[in-house]
Amino acid sequence: MGLDDTSLTTLAALADDLRRSMFDFIRRQRRPVTREEVADTVGISRKLAAFHLDKLVAAGLLRAHYGHPEGIRKVGRRPKVYEPVAEAIAVSIPERRYEMLADVLTEAVMTETDGEPARDAALRVAYGRGETLGAGERERVRPGRLGAERGLSLAAETLDGLGFEPERAAPTVLRLRNCPFHPLAAKAPDLVCGLNQAFLAGYLHGLGSDRTTAVLAPQPGHCCVELRAGEDTDDTGPADGTACRR
Repeated sequence: MGLDDTSLTTLAALADDLRRSMFDFIRRQRRPVTREEVADTVGISRKLAAFHLDKLVAAGLLRAHYGHPEGIRKVGRRPKVYEPVAEAIAVSIPERRYEMLADVLTEAVMTETDGEPARDAALRVAYGRGETLGAGERERVRPGRLGAERGLSLAAETLDGLGFEPERAAPTVLRLRNCPFHPLAAKAPDLVCGLNQAFLAGYLHGLGSDRTTAVLAPQPGHCCVELRAGEDTDDTGPADGTACRR
């Protein structure tokens, strides 16, 4: 399916690496930000930042209004602030990883055993992929016995690279602000959310983070799974794929 004019305009606006960095920074803040904040983050002048920010507004990626950033109240004229538009953007923003999901499903079909439901095979493969990734990370970092919070910190580093956009909602909670498989998750939430949970549970087990677990916790605008630390878990097999509705 071809791209419409709106999508082409969006892609063109983000073809510039500087604008992409600015947009990514604003989207991750989850609050209105000033041009000064953006300029300081990417290392350019405020005038140049304003120029690029207005281009992103014109492309429909940001909206601008006058107001104080969250938690800041000053006397005088309110500064111009920017925030992402509320509508979903269908041009791989944020990053999607459909090939990873397709690879899991392909392996599940190729390795499905007699009497094994297709869904169970997919969960098995997803768990195994996560476990392999976690074991590789453990071998690279060699963290020793992981405490709960250290386990979540290591997970955050890895999952950020996979497009999950982890956010430390609390010392013992890692919330995932993006599903790399959305909008497929919206079409088949039971399957995709179950695969997400299985993959993340396998990752935690491979990492050796036995005081963290992947739980289904769907909420609008986030991945259906979040990582929690607390009681010891006996997470040695694929998740059961409990239904998840976004």
